[in-house]
Amino acid sequence: MSDSKLEAIIAEIGSLPKGNLTYKVIRGKPRMYLQWYEGGKKINKYVKAKDEPIVLAQIKRRKHLQEELKQLVEDENYGSFVAEDTPHFETKKLRPMEIYKTRVVTGSALKNMCAVAQKYGERDCIAPLKKYLQYGLPGKVCLIYGLRRTGKTTIIFQAMSELPADETAYIKIMTSDTMDQLNDDLRKMINAGIKYVFIDEVTLLGEFIDSASLFSDVYASMGMKIVLSGTDSLGFLLSTGDELYDRAYTIHTTFIPFKEYSRLLGINDVDEYIRYGGTFMMGEKNFDAEELLDESISFRDDESTRRYIDTAIARNIQHSLANYQYGGHFMHLEELYEAGELTGAINRIIEDMNHRFLISVLTKDFVSHDLGTARQLERKKAMLQSRESILEKVDCKEITNRLQKILDIRNKKDMTVEITREHVEEIKSYLHLLDLIVNCPTEQIGVKEPKEQIIFTQPGMRYCQAEALVHVLMKDEIFSKYPIKERQEICEGILREVRGRMLEDIVLLETRKRQSRKKRVFKLLFSIGEIDMVIYDEDNLTCELYEIKHSDKIVEEQYKHLIDEEKCKEIEFNYGEIISRTVLYRGENAVVDGIKYQNVEEYLKESVD
Repeated sequence: MSDSKLEAIIAEIGSLPKGNLTYKVIRGKPRMYLQWYEGGKKINKYVKAKDEPIVLAQIKRRKHLQEELKQLVEDENYGSFVAEDTPHFETKKLRPMEIYKTRVVTGSALKNMCAVAQKYGERDCIAPLKKYLQYGLPGKVCLIYGLRRTGKTTIIFQAMSELPADETAYIKIMTSDTMDQLNDDLRKMINAGIKYVFIDEVTLLGEFIDSASLFSDVYASMGMKIVLSGTDSLGFLLSTGDELYDRAYTIHTTFIPFKEYSRLLGINDVDEYIRYGGTFMMGEKNFDAEELLDESISFRDDESTRRYIDTAIARNIQHSLANYQYGGHFMHLEELYEAGELTGAINRIIEDMNHRFLISVLTKDFVSHDLGTARQLERKKAMLQSRESILEKVDCKEITNRLQKILDIRNKKDMTVEITREHVEEIKSYLHLLDLIVNCPTEQIGVKEPKEQIIFTQPGMRYCQAEALVHVLMKDEIFSKYPIKERQEICEGILREVRGRMLEDIVLLETRKRQSRKKRVFKLLFSIGEIDMVIYDEDNLTCELYEIKHSDKIVEEQYKHLIDEEKCKEIEFNYGEIISRTVLYRGENAVVDGIKYQNVEEYLKESVD
């Protein structure tokens, strides 16, 4: 079969109606509609009754041609060149800026673009991308996805810089682009001798999720190496479960561990990672400086954090669901989406990310957990010092009302759609898919079911919300009557408690990710007290015990549970021999009473097990 036959099939597919058929019941009668996406928007076109047989036949014909096209590029005649080390490309060179319908960059212009990325260090996840470009099998594409500002674009420019510029093309997709235009450009690139194509923000194409197999079944099968990237992580995941099933290598950029963050930014202080970790954009602490309201900064203040949540997470989920199966995958979330309250529900879950996902978190009147914890700590400290607690006189209602406004979260009385357990579970599942949250279960001896412990992989977002709370406290009318020095001490106490709790989460999460599957990592609860982290080797029946402290001082109280005879007996009975007892903290390495003290930054930078 000739190349002209291939082009004829592709041309005929382009001439037939795109999209899928659906029916709506209007005034008790079913009406046929043709649905497709154009410029990122869903289009519904009513099909008259007399035209229904024609449209049905055209849709059937299009699907038949698509299947024929798939078989064509896989049959023996085409397989002879698809499997070759050097793919079959014509050598005719065209002038990109004059012929392409999308924004295509190649040649010397591409070289100049790639040069900018060379000043940055390479992320660890660039290695599998280079492997795909060098050894990837025909018929497979590479997907690079993750939340905004996690290095996706830099990675692809660094990879392109090592490829022949005249055989490489970069396409930046815009919302006005269509799959038809991109398909036309890819055909031209085949003729122009382009072997490597990087398509950025490809999920902006409304038809991407339901048409993604075009890249693997046609162009990748013809020898092209195609790299697709974008911020719409959920859209990529949905496509790998359907259109790109078993046809894609995936690279996820959302999670940036401390070791990699430190190497790339030259930051060795875990507190800086707590404050900004999650993206490669730094921030400023002056909440009132108008000139610092830069939208490119992820976690500079409450407003930039809310913006990031809205654009990088909430819109990610909503855009993917709206474009998957023509909007038919919203399931229980459709009511929230239609009422404009899905973003509010997602925000509520993120605020409570380090706590259990309980339905009461979303349905009860919003109360900040950070404020409640700080109030307890300050009350205890004031009692020990025989003084009145400042936070007891702070107008709590005013603070929580202002915090609600900062976080842009609607209270229960403002919601028109009742939030159910199904809503919570669905939102939670999407946040898991986005790699935004990870469940690191907490165990208790004698209790069969582990207790869910959700850890947030972007610490900067959580910490920024706590800083926003402090900013509100500093401006509270009652609180401002106290001396500035005392106010600052209380506020720093609040943030210190937040950093301590977040440090525990970071160590637990990163240890869990780098351990082999034969080892379990968890927090262990007792009726009184807890072990911050246990690493249990199920094969050798041994365990390692850790306490995690934000302090840089050595205090006997820090390791009391590690030497508690009753607790240790219970642990060894259930998990085997205790082979090490360690306190991770921010000071120098030392050994005290047989307990190893290790610097936590050093621990987080250790090699993967």
